[in-house]
Amino acid sequence: MDSPSANQTFLSLQNAGIAFNGVDILRNINFDIPKGQTLVVIGESGCGKTVLLKLLISLLQASTGKVLFDGQDWCALDDKRTNDQRLRFGFLFQGAALFDSLTVFDNVAFGLRAHSKCDEKEIEKLVLMRVKEVGMKESVLGKKPAELSGGMKKRIGLARALILNPEVMLYDEPTTGLDPIMTDVINELILQTRKNMPVTSIVVTHEMRTVNKVADRVIMFSPLSRLKPNEPQVIFDGTTDQLFKTADQRVQQFIHGEAKERTQDSDHNAHRDEAS
Repeated sequence: MDSPSANQTFLSLQNAGIAFNGVDILRNINFDIPKGQTLVVIGESGCGKTVLLKLLISLLQASTGKVLFDGQDWCALDDKRTNDQRLRFGFLFQGAALFDSLTVFDNVAFGLRAHSKCDEKEIEKLVLMRVKEVGMKESVLGKKPAELSGGMKKRIGLARALILNPEVMLYDEPTTGLDPIMTDVINELILQTRKNMPVTSIVVTHEMRTVNKVADRVIMFSPLSRLKPNEPQVIFDGTTDQLFKTADQRVQQFIHGEAKERTQDSDHNAHRDEAS
């Protein structure tokens, strides 16, 4: 499934790490993401998956090491250049993060109004196109987010993320809280987005159906609290086929949802959940 440009590194983490209040969340992370690849990141709550997304788009700065986008170290950029580079990303947040006070139309149009020179007629055309691409009808445009179901919010959030034609799409738990049918709808939209646009995608998920359906490559993180000081935090990096065949019991336990001995330490990492 890798794209023709899959040998061209687009995002890179070089010994990257980050700590909150003196507690390490990510430590010595090293991997490259080629242009056009769909990378799925899995791992239990508290292992730093959402933090990884925020590092990739420079919403958080690495405490150690480097995070590079298109060959440039985020830390070396001034504020204007950082903001310019961020416009090359789309971000589908876990809860869709729509603006409650705005209509669907104004939510989707927000990026165009803030960062383009399109007039309102052109904005209307582009908003309608994106909303239809995610399977929504024109009649939804005047609604407020409170009037939408969870799946509808996710789709509108995706339309908003795509409105500026991003080169990179970040998906943070795109199917959380959705029923199996709507989960498949969102997975299909992720595939459709890649088919329609030359986009590099990073998907954070716990949902193995999403892994199976959209991944070119899978990376699994372990919480640092479960590792020895020098153990790598990335405990798997490979294809979906390799994921299900690996002999690593930590990976097998996660992908099959088996608690085993973990029932006795379920509260051990509760304080880290917000960093998942």
